[in-house]
Amino acid sequence: MNPHEHELAYPWAEAPAPGTIVTLRPGVHWLRMRLPFALDHINLWLLDDEIEVDGSVRRGWTVIDCGITSDETKAAWEKLFDTAFEGRPLLRVIATHFHPDHLGLAHWLARGGERERWRAPLWMSATEYAFGRFLSAGTNETAGEDAAAHFRRHGLSDPESLAKVRARGGGYYPKLVPSVPRSFHRIADGDEIAIGRAGSRRVFRVIVGHGHAPEHVSLYCAEDKLLVSGDMVLPRISTNVSVFDLEPEANPLPRYLRSLDHYLMLPADTLVLPSHGKPFVGLHRRVAQQHAHHQARLAEVYDACATPKTAADIVPVLFNRELDLHQTTFALGESLAHLHALWYEGRLVRTSDGGVWRFAQGLS
Repeated sequence: MNPHEHELAYPWAEAPAPGTIVTLRPGVHWLRMRLPFALDHINLWLLDDEIEVDGSVRRGWTVIDCGITSDETKAAWEKLFDTAFEGRPLLRVIATHFHPDHLGLAHWLARGGERERWRAPLWMSATEYAFGRFLSAGTNETAGEDAAAHFRRHGLSDPESLAKVRARGGGYYPKLVPSVPRSFHRIADGDEIAIGRAGSRRVFRVIVGHGHAPEHVSLYCAEDKLLVSGDMVLPRISTNVSVFDLEPEANPLPRYLRSLDHYLMLPADTLVLPSHGKPFVGLHRRVAQQHAHHQARLAEVYDACATPKTAADIVPVLFNRELDLHQTTFALGESLAHLHALWYEGRLVRTSDGGVWRFAQGLS
């Protein structure tokens, strides 16, 4: 446990094993699926629900986020269908954002798994849905070279790493998200979504955040003081905020920090259900920790740029551990996000030398 974790409270000590559930509140259940990355799990949330269709009431479930497409994740879900679902269908699938661990199995869950038990609509924000559809289609034939060129411009020079980025190309996302439902139900900031059975419905307000993803959806129930935070607020690690080749001049870090401040309007004793880590209480403290963390990182990056630095040069400043290629691409993207924040503020200047961008402290 890192020092900051002692400032948070964790009501549940143990996470559910894949294929099992832990009930947090009446009608609110915690699932966990494995991921084949250094960040080795994702939390998903299953809520009791009922909807009216053609004059009759259907009882079932709403799920928030999905897991990646993999045989292991499908098997865990099939076990839940046969045990925890009590013979009732999914009524809707809500995805907080387009990243593979959140959207990957939406197409499969929406049609009821291997046996196609039901049909359920996908609920997402429009921007996240569009990104997911675009990337899942895998139609960008130059995706690998585009990504490699982006990383090369920002100082990644190792030929083997660049070759792996090229080879991964546009096929990496479709492997984890091979399909996205062809239609969706749009949700937007401020919308209210009622989930639950008659007499015990929870009304969740949509809170859209930026920086980690274009239009990330979190869900807050005021009556229950319950926040499904997705990746916007995590208890043990800082949310990845990166600049990638699709938006190479982006400045996502200030957007993310401004989005965090929206959660300060919620009660301090809100129960936070994050996508990674364990449910916790201490929302305001965690927001303050994240602000302090990024201010410290910005100061470190600024000091490092006393002499010109590429984003690749900044990676070991921010990440003092060995990284695999998957982690390196995210670390380089996050390093660039911190450089861009300082550059847009005018504290750093950017110059190109041989097609490689370097950042240095400005004259002022």
